[in-house]
Amino acid sequence: MFNPAARITRLAIPGLDDCVYVVDELLAEPQRWVELAAQHLDGFALTGHNAYPGPELRMPDGIAEALDGWLRAQLREAFGVRRTLRVYARLAMVTLPPEQLAPRQWICHRDRMGMAPDERALASVLYLFADEHLGGTSFYRPLKPMEQIEALIEDSARLSATEFAARHDWTPGYPGASNASFERVLTVPPRYNRAIFYDGSLFHCSDIPEPARLSVDPQRGRLTLNGFWVCRRAAR
Repeated sequence: MFNPAARITRLAIPGLDDCVYVVDELLAEPQRWVELAAQHLDGFALTGHNAYPGPELRMPDGIAEALDGWLRAQLREAFGVRRTLRVYARLAMVTLPPEQLAPRQWICHRDRMGMAPDERALASVLYLFADEHLGGTSFYRPLKPMEQIEALIEDSARLSATEFAARHDWTPGYPGASNASFERVLTVPPRYNRAIFYDGSLFHCSDIPEPARLSVDPQRGRLTLNGFWVCRRAAR
């Protein structure tokens, strides 16, 4: 599954005491995953349990465990974790046009996994598309006190689009450049067979600069393999 010659690069996130690990040429045969997605297109679904703006396909546990094995072998010490408590993986495609997005999809987000203080959430995105205009992943720094950020997030989940836009003076659409609430501090550009690994508690989102290029066809669209972990922190 994995390429032993994969290249790992550490990217510091400006303004945050954290980093992103960029892994180029992660998979030995990435095109097989694109073909797999095309074969199982009927299994993709808009789940509704998160803010992801497109259909997803949950991967078998064996795939998640293989991804976990690679992370433990290559990045466990870098992230300061010692044991995986939960892990899952999914294929996903960003497909929604901007006018169909809900308010919670207008803002960046964190991956919240119901963690204890001695646990850490990690996440990964593997880009399985060649068209780099489909966009990578952006990271953000909050510019307001966290109680105001939490109120913004809560409103994005409960208010209508009209109410949210009016209350927070927010422009509908995919998150992009900095605004009054968040500063975009890093955008990792996509590359075919490139993966990024990062702390899921960081504010982040898919970077979608040209929504008109999005497609429901895995052979042409913004197909990714996403991983999510809850790990026990290593003793200090």
